[in-house]
Amino acid sequence: MAATLYPWLLQPWQQWQQRLQSNSFAHATLIHAQRGLGMEELVTQFANTLMCTGSDTEPCGFCHGCDLMQSGTHPDYHEVRPEKEGKAITVDQIRQCNRVALESSQLNGFRLIVIEPAEAMNESAANALLKTLEEPPEKCVFVLVTHQLNQLLPTIVSRCQLLNIAVPSAHQASEWVATQLNTSIPEYAAHLHDNAPLMTLKFVESDGVKQLNALERAFISSVSGDVTESLQCAQLVAEEPSVRLNWLWYLMSDAQKVHFGIATQDALPGAKELARLLSYNTLYQHSQALIELKERLRAFSGLNAELLVTQWLFNINNEDSCL
Repeated sequence: MAATLYPWLLQPWQQWQQRLQSNSFAHATLIHAQRGLGMEELVTQFANTLMCTGSDTEPCGFCHGCDLMQSGTHPDYHEVRPEKEGKAITVDQIRQCNRVALESSQLNGFRLIVIEPAEAMNESAANALLKTLEEPPEKCVFVLVTHQLNQLLPTIVSRCQLLNIAVPSAHQASEWVATQLNTSIPEYAAHLHDNAPLMTLKFVESDGVKQLNALERAFISSVSGDVTESLQCAQLVAEEPSVRLNWLWYLMSDAQKVHFGIATQDALPGAKELARLLSYNTLYQHSQALIELKERLRAFSGLNAELLVTQWLFNINNEDSCL
């Protein structure tokens, strides 16, 4: 039922629901949303409704179509995902889904094909899908979910009805997480995750606030010239490089805002102290270097993260600061 959806998904679902009721939904819908918003709930709600034979606005929960969806055995519902996390969706996978699209419905209703994440399609796969989207088979519906719209072929985007999912504010995301955990949380927890409530919830549940505070203390001591703390900071980052380098980028970004007199309630707690220690130019220069470091570690998984982070920290200490 729609009532089980996350609150930030209710409005886009209601828009989609109206299209279902008036039978005006597109043969292909492209959902664009950042990670951590629970898109699988929205897609599931649409899929269950489309496959339901008892209602056209929400799944009735009692018909044969609903039974098959609940058991995961509906013959007209198909998902296309990378065979392994982080891998591409191949042209063979898309060719198979194209064959499914051309077949007749086994239950005389719609056929639904969900492709997620759509940006994982390699070039050949995207071109193979494009041919089907240009001449969509009757009563076959595609739902594409993407977190990176700019990585999709513009021709694919143009052939889909775009559904953009708005991100809650930091206050709204924090309030929702606080309700789930029955405790107050700092607003910077949401800010740190681009206000994505589910990622914020995971962060708080996994003791992320304590870990962030420890990393901030080590980083600020490091830029103050404490070599021991530089090594400690590098060790902390190396435990989870992609995540913790991102934390440091947010900290440096918030410190840059301090230099411009921009004070926000969701700024990381160490931002003011860091702005006192480092000039704006130093912060900007080394936050750009941090972005390059993140990309290197992402592209080459065998690199020694702790060594590279240590080098980055020592480079900061060699810059003129506001001490």
